[in-house]
Amino acid sequence: MPEGTLHDVHDAVIVGGGHNGLVAAAYLARAGRRVLVLERLGRTGGAAVSDAAFPGVAARLSRYAYLVSLLPARIVRDLGLNVTLRPRRWSSYTPFERGGVPGGLLVGGGEARTREAFARLTGSDREYEAWRRFHAMTGRVAERVWPTLTEPLPGRAELRARVGDGAAWEALFERPLGEAIEAAFDDDLVRGVVLTDGLIGTFAGAHDPALLQNRCFLYHVMGQGTGAWDVPVGGMGAVTDALADAARAAGAEIRVGHEVTSIATDGTAAEVAFVTEGGGGGTVGARRVLVNASPRELARLLGEEPGAAAAAEGAQFKVNMLLRRLPALRDPGVDPREAFAGTFHIAEGYGQLAAAHREAAAGRLPGTPPSEVYCHSLTDPSILSPELAATGHHTLTLFGLHTPARLFAGGEGRNDAARAELLGATLAAFDAHLAEPIADCLALDGDGRPCVEARTPLDLERDLRLPGGHIFHGDLSFPWLDEADEAEGEAAERAAADPAARWGVATGHPTVLLCGAGAVRGGGVSGIGGHNAAMAVLSSDA
Repeated sequence: MPEGTLHDVHDAVIVGGGHNGLVAAAYLARAGRRVLVLERLGRTGGAAVSDAAFPGVAARLSRYAYLVSLLPARIVRDLGLNVTLRPRRWSSYTPFERGGVPGGLLVGGGEARTREAFARLTGSDREYEAWRRFHAMTGRVAERVWPTLTEPLPGRAELRARVGDGAAWEALFERPLGEAIEAAFDDDLVRGVVLTDGLIGTFAGAHDPALLQNRCFLYHVMGQGTGAWDVPVGGMGAVTDALADAARAAGAEIRVGHEVTSIATDGTAAEVAFVTEGGGGGTVGARRVLVNASPRELARLLGEEPGAAAAAEGAQFKVNMLLRRLPALRDPGVDPREAFAGTFHIAEGYGQLAAAHREAAAGRLPGTPPSEVYCHSLTDPSILSPELAATGHHTLTLFGLHTPARLFAGGEGRNDAARAELLGATLAAFDAHLAEPIADCLALDGDGRPCVEARTPLDLERDLRLPGGHIFHGDLSFPWLDEADEAEGEAAERAAADPAARWGVATGHPTVLLCGAGAVRGGGVSGIGGHNAAMAVLSSDA
């Protein structure tokens, strides 16, 4: 198709072909809208892709995003997606050493085995019973909040009424998460395991008064109303490939290698300018533009000041590895295939997390970096060639915490040096729980180099345009409509009457909507931002 001109008007132009943009495209095209998706890269998928990360090695890793919890079954069903999400038998394993004896807290494999693991850790059933009560509470909240994510935003009071549990509301929505954790648990290790769900990609302490940790925790425990995290069979790329197929099948047009350079709007229609890989370019008209990019990127495209969006800062360290074999553990009581099938916690005791946060807040890389590891190929060996699977090869994904982008700032030289330093410290913290160095287990690529790659927040900003490397495009929001709750009179009525505001995708421009992770209720591989932006468009047209 020739490049667009001002006379080429679409019902919706979607900026960015990541998973949210593809969800929006599929819904709108299925509703009969003329939809164009413009993607800067040479393929769709954004950060949710599968790659042959190591040259000469037939393994396809979920290079950036790696597990799925927040993708609603409703979206899978509505769009007829051919995806398989496989549950992990084991939830987590957390190694420890007490009295000079190595051990580990293995959660999963049935109630009896989990109870036993807690008893070995603490010497009684108390922490296990506290664990059950705490997660029963979060489960009730998840069950009641989850369905609202694909509905118009409730007001704060309405959501509180739906939760229907004043103590749970206070613990998760009103008071710093650390208070609830410390009230529920005595053991430092157990406290840390619980807190980690509030820190993934979020730089905050347990008692941060801004409640960033609470918001992050909520998104990590409410997926599907259960908090379960599943493995996408075929890797994360299988999910986004299915979404692209669904969008195309519905009639959406997808152009890759088309980078949007600006958006102009007069409040009734919009013009989207782009350049192509080959040096060409053009402009297309749109009744609406749905932006699957960060609020900071949206401000740039509109020629506006980014405001609060300028402060977005990621705080994670991503390491991908391919192993010749799983490493042996110092803990003789657990099979590595069990320990690595769930989330393997490293240096994530409650005190260790606090210490790492203090170091990073003071401008230093954590000396013992907290991180968590899991092995995709134990649940889904299809990401490996038959030869690699038959010879015992496995992937490992490591996600580090408390490594804000500011620690890598200062040019490529500083980023490179900090990346190398942090990788060394992270692998050393990992080795402390292994009976053999992880380096001895690494496979070699086709050039004879160890199969390990590391990505800092600044690497993610460069490669994926994530603002400050922030995987959620900015701070997560609580899932309610603040405007309707706080405003009075006509202002409240306007907010309630605006479909974009009601669905959490408004930008201040009637023809431009957010449809990515930066929308209210965005974040994670969910498609919720894309779904809600599409619903806002269809509501406006009704």
